[in-house]
Amino acid sequence: MSLNTNNIDPSKLHRLDRYLIWKGFLQLVPLSFFVIAFGIAFGLAAKQTGLSSTESMAMSTLVFAGASQFASLELWGPKVSLITILITVFAINARHLLMGATLYPWLQHLSPTKRYGVMLLASDANWAMSLQAFTQGKPGFGILFGGGISLWLFWIFGTWVGLYFGNLIHDPKQFGLDMVMGCFLLAMVVGGEKNIRMFVIWIVAASASLLAFWFLPENSHVIVGAIAGGAVGLFWMNHKEGEKSHD
Repeated sequence: MSLNTNNIDPSKLHRLDRYLIWKGFLQLVPLSFFVIAFGIAFGLAAKQTGLSSTESMAMSTLVFAGASQFASLELWGPKVSLITILITVFAINARHLLMGATLYPWLQHLSPTKRYGVMLLASDANWAMSLQAFTQGKPGFGILFGGGISLWLFWIFGTWVGLYFGNLIHDPKQFGLDMVMGCFLLAMVVGGEKNIRMFVIWIVAASASLLAFWFLPENSHVIVGAIAGGAVGLFWMNHKEGEKSHD
């Protein structure tokens, strides 16, 4: 089953105003509380690694990527290689290529400033919820940007708590918090758009990622899966647009 958006005013889907941003912010607040736990774990780990409070807070503020930040801590040392850290962070966050591809049908209608502005705060949760909103014929940029602000602020707050009160939650996995995001994203997929295009994109991305995980260097499966799925989505969309232009 797929959603027919032919009768939906495109201008309504591309709205981005204070009301929608605030609404998106509030919508992500409940999930953001779980982000605090991981921020606490990162703050504690950063402190144990030897980073100063200023460096740790700056990393959470500017990078805003939990898995990448934890991976950077594992590489941190007196002879740390900036190139190695950059490559690792890129590999882990390569899934954003797929995020951008799935949102491109709506992002392309925004100016470059707004387009990259809303994607600056894109993460797994607000991306999934915004994509679901778009496929249901509802504006999603408020969720993407406002929800991103919520997740970002709670992540920063969690980092601060971890730096000074890190012993509260030093291992989120013991409380099962490591499963929260996975279960949330699974729920988004189940309730999201259902058509052959989305099915093929996810199958190609998953298959390519698994093959890369088995046969290619560590972390490369993230890049390969994202590029493969994103390429299929972009090609399929351009192919359909090309057919329309000939009609």
